[in-house]
Amino acid sequence: MNTLAEENYLKSIYHLSVNASSVSTNQLAALLNTKASSVTDMLKKLAEKELINYTPYQGVSLTATGEKIAVNIIRKHRLWEYFLVEKLDFKWDQVHEMAEELEHISSNELIDRLDKFMEYPKFDPHGDPIPDCNGLFKIHNLKPVSSIGINEGGVICGVRDHSKAYLQYLEKQSLTIGKKITVAEIIEFDHSMVLHTEDNTIQISREVANNLLIAL
Repeated sequence: MNTLAEENYLKSIYHLSVNASSVSTNQLAALLNTKASSVTDMLKKLAEKELINYTPYQGVSLTATGEKIAVNIIRKHRLWEYFLVEKLDFKWDQVHEMAEELEHISSNELIDRLDKFMEYPKFDPHGDPIPDCNGLFKIHNLKPVSSIGINEGGVICGVRDHSKAYLQYLEKQSLTIGKKITVAEIIEFDHSMVLHTEDNTIQISREVANNLLIAL
């Protein structure tokens, strides 16, 4: 049985390693908002449990067992987010903190029944893929809005920034999952973008466009 803190570390290592073969102590310290010395102590414990591969000053990676645990935590988190939004009518900017607590429930039978009850959703309310009971998941081929040109567009399918402020901004602008958009103009001065939706025209900053993901 792993502690809540250990599970959070495994999940954080997984997220940071998506685009890298190993993760540094400083990266973990920044993500978890803690001291590098505390990170080092935890990494030693996880290495002793054979959940990570860790060599001081050379980064850390998950073992097969550690990755399985991390993916299961992510599965639980995203299933709870889906449940809270789709069944209890919470907004997508309200559910992250609640799911952070619920993801540590240890009963896999409960999670499997929750998955079945919701008819096995593939993506959470933010567009992130939900792993199945075997840890497999479908990945969208997504691009940030900032990477496409004038008269190009697609369907909003995800976000990079899960902060409450960002999600509330998108909600206010009606730039939510499933919305079709087309780039009408790119402003030369600051590279902000003018978007056409089905029923509106919106100007968004470059930062917003970088964190808004679409399927072409």
